Amino acid sequence: MILEMKVPSPGESITEVEIAEWLVEDGDYVEKDQAIAEVDSDKATLELPAEESGIITLKAEAGDAVGVGEVVCLIDTSASKPEGAKETKTTSEKATAPKASSEEKAAPAKDTKPKETAKTYASGTPSPAARKILDEKEIAASSVQGTGKDGRITKEDAMNAVPSMGTPTGGKRGETRTKLSMLRRKVAERLVSAKNETAMLTTFNEIDMSAIFELRSKYKEPFKEKHDVSLGFMSFFTKAVIRSLQLFPSVNSMIDGKDMISYDFCDISIAVSGPKGLMVPIIRNAENLTFRGIESEVKRLAIRARDGQITVDEMTGGTFTISNGGVFGSMLSTPIINPPQSGILGMHNIVERPIVKDGAVAIAPIMYVALSYDHRIIDGKESVGFLVAIKEALENPVEHLMDGNIEKALEM
Repeated sequence: MILEMKVPSPGESITEVEIAEWLVEDGDYVEKDQAIAEVDSDKATLELPAEESGIITLKAEAGDAVGVGEVVCLIDTSASKPEGAKETKTTSEKATAPKASSEEKAAPAKDTKPKETAKTYASGTPSPAARKILDEKEIAASSVQGTGKDGRITKEDAMNAVPSMGTPTGGKRGETRTKLSMLRRKVAERLVSAKNETAMLTTFNEIDMSAIFELRSKYKEPFKEKHDVSLGFMSFFTKAVIRSLQLFPSVNSMIDGKDMISYDFCDISIAVSGPKGLMVPIIRNAENLTFRGIESEVKRLAIRARDGQITVDEMTGGTFTISNGGVFGSMLSTPIINPPQSGILGMHNIVERPIVKDGAVAIAPIMYVALSYDHRIIDGKESVGFLVAIKEALENPVEHLMDGNIEKALEM
């Protein structure tokens, strides 16, 4: 029986995917549920599993865009599994590269080198047409390698010659062209759309991280021992964002045509770097989670993104985004809004800097933070107030994020 494998729908509103890579070859025997291809949608990269066992015939090539429901391969389910199928493949691969005989191994090295052109009076001499081109380019004939008879410089050599922009180094000047994945193209479209279709503005502030450093220094190890997850910065920032969203609900809103939609829940998108590019999985109803719950969810989503297991549903929605460029060493940036959301918080690296405390200069771990927001529905007063509220919460986390009870907040 010949089974037609069609492209399944990876999510609502997705009508087309791209074959990123075939994980099997035409004519291979595949097992049921074996991953046979990676497909890119405009939201994620997903694996395509074999629906049945049998011999596969590919009907699309890597890089092809195929519609949802379109046949991409055939599986002959009546075919039996060849004995030692894996070994056969390895053997066939080896067969394509025959072993060198002892005579070939002993062949002199000069056989592998191109023969040098004998030097004659014509070597390095340009033809009349070539000389004219070199003169126009102001290139010396002595700097051009001739490929014509006896090393003569041809018209084509002169046309391909590049004027020296300084001392020749002999370095490589090649280039490669790689097709962008569908996911990367969609990310590019969304970023340009966010810049062009929103009134995006960014406001900045700085945060003294001393209080959080002290808490983590004291409770990080016992927290990890009890909950099997680290007490990181993300839980503090997520808690601070939730508090600020509740104080300034317009930041937890978005525009839909002529309407503004506001939410009474906080679905926080966390920007993480995956093997296929930027992924933005979502912590649902983050306002209901404890420090342990947030850290566990961040860890789970980060692992799934790293392993390429994130689904479209896990990245759909979200009311506000947190992006941590500090893990890559970024000092300051203006993050781009993740549409249709209206705000994104950019975290950055923590550096010891001199600040004024109680009228004296002191050294403290400082982080610059940035809030990019859609000025169409968020006014300057609200955006600045939102970021100031985050600063207040992070500089005094025990009072604003833990209700004065550290052990209870950390479930110690």
